[in-house]
Amino acid sequence: MFESLSDKLDAALKNVKGEGRINELNIAETMREVRRALLDADVNYDVARAFTNRVKDKVTDESVLQAVSPGQQFVKAVYDELVYLLGDVHVDLNQAKRPPTVILIAGLQGSGKTTFTGKLANYLKSKGRSPMVAAADVYRPAAVDQLETLAAQVGVPVFSIRGEDGVPLNDAVEVARQAKEEARRTGRDTLIIDTAGRLHVDEAMMQEVVAIKEATEPDEILFVVDSMTGQDAVNTAKAFNDRLDVDGVVLTKLDGDTRGGAALSIRSVVEKPIKFASTGEKLDALTEFYPDRMAQRILGMGDVVSFVEKAQEQFDAEEAEKLQRKFRTQDFDLQDFYDQLQKIKNMGSLKDLLGMIPGVGKAIKEIDVDDDAFKHIEALIQSMTPYERANPQKIDGSRRRRIANGAGMQVQDVNGLLKQFREMKKMMKTMSRLSGKGRQVDLAQLTRGRGRR
Repeated sequence: MFESLSDKLDAALKNVKGEGRINELNIAETMREVRRALLDADVNYDVARAFTNRVKDKVTDESVLQAVSPGQQFVKAVYDELVYLLGDVHVDLNQAKRPPTVILIAGLQGSGKTTFTGKLANYLKSKGRSPMVAAADVYRPAAVDQLETLAAQVGVPVFSIRGEDGVPLNDAVEVARQAKEEARRTGRDTLIIDTAGRLHVDEAMMQEVVAIKEATEPDEILFVVDSMTGQDAVNTAKAFNDRLDVDGVVLTKLDGDTRGGAALSIRSVVEKPIKFASTGEKLDALTEFYPDRMAQRILGMGDVVSFVEKAQEQFDAEEAEKLQRKFRTQDFDLQDFYDQLQKIKNMGSLKDLLGMIPGVGKAIKEIDVDDDAFKHIEALIQSMTPYERANPQKIDGSRRRRIANGAGMQVQDVNGLLKQFREMKKMMKTMSRLSGKGRQVDLAQLTRGRGRR
């Protein structure tokens, strides 16, 4: 995510990082490199110039020049302005006073609207909401089918109107209007309307989405932006905002080869907050957008808060305490190990998770982190009987051969897994002793912070 921009900003800030003194010369040189990094990332020229001017004004203040660590003050100024540029504060979705809350999804064809609609339905369902999606993209071939498939995967209903021949009704406004009535009739608290897009902004598309807005009176209008299109995305967002007055922006395909120009420009140009970021094809690859966390990641500081929140979604306090007791008594077995692997997988992409840890992102940027790295371990454990998982020390030679054959692997693979598991238990035993002396934070304490910010 924004690797090229991160690398160039890091190189630019090396001129002042750790410096005991900074002066007008190295300030000017650094700001020139920062501006060049932003422009290379396809940031709007006026936005880039305003950004560097604000940073320069801050760091040339006498209090910074005379500070004990002016280099760190310089980096902080860049961070503060990045946060401001990305929107300053997180903004939640609007809520209707009377259900259902209607969310209208708009954007160009190919921006990822339909996939985002499925992801948003999945996200809202995970938060305890009961969403319905409306298939109002009645022109693109198989668009209704695609939305129905996505909705089935996340377990939410789809509203569409088809004729006797199975062909979708060619009236997006009527579909949206009836969908709102159906959502209210069936007690759904949220309706997400997927609309049609075009390959470019045209009047027919604009008139239709405006008509859907008038017919449904949405509480939230989200414009979906393909992050890989740079300034074109910003210009398109501005055109939509001029006609629709959108409430927020969604950045999709942030896991692709995006330079970051759209993310860094759109808030300043369109003056609407970024509310969500999509970082993959999986339906759970959607996160709320926090400007401060994104700025930290761009500057290579990691994103510990998001990492902890993802962990809290998988572990509760009671389970954490139970697991910690097993660590202390050495009762942690291969079934427990397998269960924890599943929870780690549910947290998302491994490389994305590692990138949230300060200092790790840059270290692994050239490494291909395989999300299927645990598959061979899972296969071996799945080939074991419940008795073997609970008593790995009882797995003798004949059992190892059977396990290996069942997993389609070699006996040495079973040996390697059992050896790693023994070493891990030794490490856990040591960590448990340290925990008893107050040198380690209780895992349960971490999960008790669930829901707090």
